[in-house]
Amino acid sequence: MPFVVTENCDACRYTECVQVCPVACFHADERMLYIDPDLCVDCGACAPRCPVKAIYDEADLPDTLAHWAGINAERAPGLPVIAKRQEALPGAAAKRAALGFT
Repeated sequence: MPFVVTENCDACRYTECVQVCPVACFHADERMLYIDPDLCVDCGACAPRCPVKAIYDEADLPDTLAHWAGINAERAPGLPVIAKRQEALPGAAAKRAALGFT
């Protein structure tokens, strides 16, 4: 099962996860990242790198976040690939703190 980026990434767009992806399956819009499920090799290297715990193995998605699998599959293919670390969005640190991650 592929990995899925969920709502915690929205308005943060931390990119530590893309640095460890062996197949460049991450895509980005102006607000967040998405994983292309057709390219993801299920290595799991990305999930522990996310500072806001936004990435899940699709098999482990909580029911409340299950719809994100479809959002990633729909959005990722039409967006540019992101394979190098970029600065997080303005306000990302505040959102991270609000989510309870330090």
